[in-house]
Amino acid sequence: MSAQPVTLRRPGEVRLAALPPLALYVHIPWCVRKCPYCDFNSHERSDALPEEAYVDALVADLEGLLPSIWGRRVSSVFIGGGTPSLFSVAAIERLLSELRARVVLEPDAEVTLEANPGTAEAGRFRGYRQAGVNRLSIGVQSFDDAMLRRLGRIHDGDEARRAIEMARGAFDNVNLDLMYGLPGQTLEMAQTDFDEATRWDTPHLSAYQLTIEPNTAFYSKPPQLPEHDVCADMQRMAEEMFAAAGLVHYETSAFARPGRRCRHNLNYWQFGDYLGIGAGAHGKISFADRITRHARVKQPREYLAAASRGESIVEARTLDARELPFEFMLNALRLVDGFESELYAARTGLRIAALEARLAEAEASGLLERSPTRIRPSERGRLFLNELVQIFLSTD
Repeated sequence: MSAQPVTLRRPGEVRLAALPPLALYVHIPWCVRKCPYCDFNSHERSDALPEEAYVDALVADLEGLLPSIWGRRVSSVFIGGGTPSLFSVAAIERLLSELRARVVLEPDAEVTLEANPGTAEAGRFRGYRQAGVNRLSIGVQSFDDAMLRRLGRIHDGDEARRAIEMARGAFDNVNLDLMYGLPGQTLEMAQTDFDEATRWDTPHLSAYQLTIEPNTAFYSKPPQLPEHDVCADMQRMAEEMFAAAGLVHYETSAFARPGRRCRHNLNYWQFGDYLGIGAGAHGKISFADRITRHARVKQPREYLAAASRGESIVEARTLDARELPFEFMLNALRLVDGFESELYAARTGLRIAALEARLAEAEASGLLERSPTRIRPSERGRLFLNELVQIFLSTD
């Protein structure tokens, strides 16, 4: 299928004075076992991973995108999944070498690799660091063995602790992913997880409330989750405990020490551009007069074949100007401090004044706070973020 975007319905509405920062996302779709809550494009491996063939496909995929980004530098690389740490050090080293041969990375580019605990994977951490990865994100989720079993995780609390210890020995920039609102979890159990996470003194923590998503095992057979008020108490507890540990709450689920905010994710939330390569990956690329999105073939086997033919893109389209307010707010209002008002025009090419009625509605509802230069969610807006962003969904 052609990767050419369709024409804007109303040409001339989008006019960008400058292109936004550019990031690169690489998706490695395999995992040891599919977790019952996971709605990501991940697939259980049944035999040896096709590392060489998949890196070849990623390279071909990237090369097809190069004409759309000539002259632009890449500020961050994020290798996600699935479980990217299933790939060998040699495969990750080759991948990063191939990327650098085709795009210009900023000298201080952030290069993140997602990893799951487990002795075999953790033993590779130092090799990943030498290959060029400079930030590791570990999917701990919980330190409680019973909670991990209920989540279908393949590791236990001790394996998580060993993985963190080894990661801290190889990297100075480590994120821990945690989940709360788990089946059968009490406030005290969540507090124990949060306390242990802060004691590891990593520069970044992410804490996500478990939600039941369609097309997951939990959706078919929902577990009994804590009541909404209990989950809200868990969220407030996490914010208070992480703040006491010196971590700044800067996004709905993200906490960081000064200078350690995830630059790759910040680029998403500030409506920056990103290339997406790999099975099921999505991307966003801006031009002076339009903003486009692209999506890849989801099934790994089909992706491998399609990328070799230069046909990995299954959807490529230009966003209609009427979609942009919601697209922008869906990302930017996740930030605790919101965004500078000027950023809206810089990223969308549209005037913020055109949103006055909706901004006023959100402010009157107690979901939004405004100053002459900044727009941010209120405390209530952060708790009811879906309600806040829905205000901007209208295509009027």
